Amino acid sequence: MAVHKSKVEWAERCPIRDVLERMGDRWSMLVLFTLSDHQTLRFSVLKTTIGDISQRMLSQTLRRLEQDGLVLRTAHATVPPRVDYALSALGESFLMPMRGLLQWAEQNHQNVREARATYVPPPRHEAL
Repeated sequence: MAVHKSKVEWAERCPIRDVLERMGDRWSMLVLFTLSDHQTLRFSVLKTTIGDISQRMLSQTLRRLEQDGLVLRTAHATVPPRVDYALSALGESFLMPMRGLLQWAEQNHQNVREARATYVPPPRHEAL
């Protein structure tokens, strides 16, 4: 009988899978890079800056990034309540190597788009 590993066991054994699975979602990197351009941002300003993210998705993304230690959340006891977000030291250290990836993506985006446009998939083999 095959033994199936739980997702937690895989995450503990494979740091690449664990970290990149989380960062590879649609919004995490964008939120992190947006925060890196500012000291701190309020939730509403962060949402406006990103533009096409829903309030719910931004909230979920920030919560996961905070849970992973990449983002710091500071709640201020004011009326109305104010919450600021900033990169943590861990978040800053994560973005250091990611800046190289961002630079590569900016330099090669057109090449990738052209390759996609001219790609012809190999013929599918039908089962006999």
